[in-house]
Amino acid sequence: MVLVLANYLIGLREGLEAALVVGILVAYVRKIGRRDVLFRLWIGVGLAVLVALSVGAILTFGAYGLSFEAQEALGGSLSIVATGFVTWMVFWMLRTSQNLKGTLQSDIDRALIGAGWGLVLVAFLAVGREGIETALFIWAAVQATGETTLPLLGAALGILSAVVLGYLIYRGLVRINLARFFAWSGGFLILVAAGVLSYGVHDLQEAGILPGLGSLAFDVSAIVPPDSWYGTLLKGTVNFSPATTWLELTVWLLYFVPTMTLFIRAVLRGQKSKKKASAPAPAVAHTAHS
Repeated sequence: MVLVLANYLIGLREGLEAALVVGILVAYVRKIGRRDVLFRLWIGVGLAVLVALSVGAILTFGAYGLSFEAQEALGGSLSIVATGFVTWMVFWMLRTSQNLKGTLQSDIDRALIGAGWGLVLVAFLAVGREGIETALFIWAAVQATGETTLPLLGAALGILSAVVLGYLIYRGLVRINLARFFAWSGGFLILVAAGVLSYGVHDLQEAGILPGLGSLAFDVSAIVPPDSWYGTLLKGTVNFSPATTWLELTVWLLYFVPTMTLFIRAVLRGQKSKKKASAPAPAVAHTAHS
């Protein structure tokens, strides 16, 4: 159940981002009277979903047949790549969400020049980013816990909920504070990414690429048994390992502390800019001249 909930939240966050993007694209195309290109937009969305599923399948089944060391080396390397990609996406969305609608509409205007097939690329890139990010996170959860069904079930339910919620927002039936949603969920993703990075380092240690596998910073397996419900929860959400090496802990701290600090500063800076933009202009006193 805890694995379902953790991956449900990931699926909800990523799915809602994609649903909002698609909603903005569809609404703008309808607004400018170009319903004739809607089919091309959906082609781009479909291709993005197909690529995300392909990435997930390759990550999940591509390592079969390899030696243990090769599997660990591949898994560790991909975990590090996933951390970098997700971190970039979190900060990209935080920056872009301030004017996401305007950015996407400008992309559509450029794509509709000529035959308008560029709209396929616009939709593909906009949705594909979220799809690949979701695939990387779910793969990391599968790697960390050894479970396949529960992470996939949780992510699928989260994406389904996101589609429904995105449609309700598109129809104007539901309103949520998107800035707050992306801020809180972005912080959660950074915490998850730190665990993915640490887990990747552990894989590389097991592969013999990095040293220090037997040098433990702490071992709380007696307090947090890996097979307990709370041990499973910590492993499934933030990749917490009860037996953590010094290198894993060091890498986790070196990533999490500065990244979260920069993220919080960016959120606060965005809130400050938004307050300034919405503040009423000061009244100008007019002096009468005789």
